[in-house]
Amino acid sequence: MNKTVLITGTSRGIGKACVRKFIEQGYEVLAPSHSDMDLSSEESIIKYIHGIIKPVHVLINNAGVNPLGNIGSINFEDGRKLMEVNFWAPVILTNLLAPKMKEQGYGRIVNISSIWSGVAKPGRSIYASSKSAINAFTRTAALEFAPYNVLVNAVAPGYVNTELTKINNTPEQIEIIKNNLPVHRLAEPEEIAELIYFLASDKNTFVTGQTIFADGGYSIL
Repeated sequence: MNKTVLITGTSRGIGKACVRKFIEQGYEVLAPSHSDMDLSSEESIIKYIHGIIKPVHVLINNAGVNPLGNIGSINFEDGRKLMEVNFWAPVILTNLLAPKMKEQGYGRIVNISSIWSGVAKPGRSIYASSKSAINAFTRTAALEFAPYNVLVNAVAPGYVNTELTKINNTPEQIEIIKNNLPVHRLAEPEEIAELIYFLASDKNTFVTGQTIFADGGYSIL
């Protein structure tokens, strides 16, 4: 059976690599742009999902934003939007699609978390909070839907060679990061996409409720 996957945040980085991977494996990919589905708007998300006329077998909640701000100078307007995109959008999408997966007796959901849900760095308090919330939501969703062959997991990437990493770190900082990582390099988006694909594919028949850190060993230092 040809399966359909919905992936958010596909214009670059990990999301773009996921689109390529799933297409290679024969999936039909739904990759809505911001104009198709505004992840900061519950109404827009509901409208898009209700417009899908075929079953969705896989959901990849990849989209995210990461404005930096130290405590004491947090921009709360940015923080609210961050929570809407990073946390509430995956919750809404799961709330809409997981029951349908339950009915069809099959589903895979992968939420993209972050290394910062497990370790700390200045300026990322709200971002880290959103990703910690995703980890907790992942565990509960996995528990509720496991009896119906709907497996729910999270992937927490570390430093990945993406535009976002380059925006939040200078070239000099990136070199320092590389040297400090046990593997001495950044991950490529395709490497993270391989892990996401495994969790979302028929090859995964037993792993659920997990947050898997793909960070080149950063979190074990």
